[in-house]
Amino acid sequence: MLAILRLIIVACVALEHVYILYLEMFAWTTPRAQRAFGVTPDFAQASRPLAANQGLYNGFLAAGLLWGLVHPTAAIGTQIQLFFLGCVLVAAIYGCLTVKQSILLVQGGPALLALLTVLIT
Repeated sequence: MLAILRLIIVACVALEHVYILYLEMFAWTTPRAQRAFGVTPDFAQASRPLAANQGLYNGFLAAGLLWGLVHPTAAIGTQIQLFFLGCVLVAAIYGCLTVKQSILLVQGGPALLALLTVLIT
C-alpha cells in the first residue's frame, strides 16, 4: 500500500513540474500563467526568455523524478527519487526566500511529503 502511495505522490510532484514547465515555456504571456506567477502582462512579455529557461529546469526535475519511478533497479530508482525530490525542496526554499513565500507550500509541500514517503518505504 505504501509503495503505491509513494508512486502516486512522486508522480504528482513530477506532473506538477511538467505543468510548471508548460506555464513557463509555452503559456508565460497568457492570463493563466500571469495569475499563477503574479506578473503583469508587460513583465511577462519582457521576461519571456527567462521564464522559458526556468521552465526547462522544471522539466529536468520532472524528468528526473519520472526516471526514478521507472528505473529497473529499485534501489537506484529510490536514490534518483531522493536526489530530485531534494532538488525540488531546495528550489522551493530558495524561491520562498527570493520570490514568493507561497512557493514553499505549493512546490515544497508536495516534495517534502514525497521525500518522507520515499524515506519510509
